Amino acid sequence: QLQASGGGLVQPGGSLRLSCKASGFTLENLAIGWFRQAPGKEREGVSSISFRDGSIYYADSVRGRFTISSDNAKNTVYLQMNDLKSDDTAVYYCATDRYEMGSPLSPLNYDDWGQGTQVTVSS
Repeated sequence: QLQASGGGLVQPGGSLRLSCKASGFTLENLAIGWFRQAPGKEREGVSSISFRDGSIYYADSVRGRFTISSDNAKNTVYLQMNDLKSDDTAVYYCATDRYEMGSPLSPLNYDDWGQGTQVTVSS
């Protein structure tokens, strides 16, 4: 089970840190991805981290502004989001990919999804 948290309202240029807490399993031999879905848009991959080989991926739209990290002792994956823009407004989700056989940022490859957390970037 995954639980995402940390969303909120922030002004453009601001920062937020999202957390994805895993329970019932440990962060090993799988990948955790962050995704987002804005109203009227498809769910898109934002970032992912593989606990199998350490690979990290970012969508072009967030590279340089967002950073994914983990704290294995807390069984938690974080998404640090800096220099937020209005286009970052969306519900953010985390999910697991236990097989890592496809695109690391494709929602189709992820199975267990946590509930989303709303991020709103507005002045």
